[in-house]
Amino acid sequence: MSVQAYAVRDEQRPPDNLLLQVVQRGLRSQPKRLPSWLFYDERGSALFEQICEQPEYYLTRAEIALLNQHAGEIAELLGPDVRMVEYGSGHAIKTRLLLEHLVTPVAWVPIELSPEPLRHSMERMAGYFPQLPIQPLAVDFTRPLRLPVPPRAPRRTVVYFPGSTIGNFEERDAAQLLRKMRSEMGDNGGILVGADLKKDRATIEAAYNDRAGVTAQFTLNMLTRLNRELGCNFDLGAFRHRAHYNAMAGRIETHILSDREQRVRVGRLQVLFREEEAMLVEYSCKYSLQDFAALAATAGLAVRQVWFDPERKFSLQYLTRAA
Repeated sequence: MSVQAYAVRDEQRPPDNLLLQVVQRGLRSQPKRLPSWLFYDERGSALFEQICEQPEYYLTRAEIALLNQHAGEIAELLGPDVRMVEYGSGHAIKTRLLLEHLVTPVAWVPIELSPEPLRHSMERMAGYFPQLPIQPLAVDFTRPLRLPVPPRAPRRTVVYFPGSTIGNFEERDAAQLLRKMRSEMGDNGGILVGADLKKDRATIEAAYNDRAGVTAQFTLNMLTRLNRELGCNFDLGAFRHRAHYNAMAGRIETHILSDREQRVRVGRLQVLFREEEAMLVEYSCKYSLQDFAALAATAGLAVRQVWFDPERKFSLQYLTRAA
């Protein structure tokens, strides 16, 4: 495996005191809210992989269908000697479909919050591409990155952001993240980003409320993590998952609801939850093509090319610097 000497360190977990501050601040706010990155401990990452396999969760199937149909065309547009910097690489199934078509890629730089999925994806990718230099980073991609020095000079750096993760950010934060990518890609680079498209409410809501209850397990695992890492005493049986589509805002809003009035210990803070009180844990924004072009423009970017799956449920968009 051509992996440079970058240790896959568990850098995504902030110190306990900082994590405690983040959680306490979120639980003091009105309405209560917690950041969605808390989902992704080792179990959370595994549960998300299960979500992607649920029949209601169309997003992964649509994106893979898109890549199966268009990966060659995408690779032709990107050209040879690309360094691919991937945000949230996960198990890198989609990445493999792209790399199979790239001509003489310079390096793959997978950036993943959870070290274990990162290790596993590196091992798999090394099996498929034994000559490909792999430069892993186990860090939070929303923070300033110090990218590893590539083994040779790339013609183009492409920041690849698969899935629909851009939709988990509010508009201001999404624009800020795109501006960060714009800086990292350099003058001749580009951004290849997945964006889920607006469609009927029933299809969207079913994707986040699967019948098997895997998404509910994934959501509530956040509380399990806080109990384990911060010594909280969330009663897991007294909270439930809710995800609904806010058509006006164009987004799924995921909450954890309290089934009864209760108090939860978070450090020295005692947090009161009212019966049916909702704690916001994630947005999942859906876009029209006009919506996404406008978002890109606020970050100084222009949409150069858009690809769709056969049912036009999902898009992959290539962004470059605006003229």
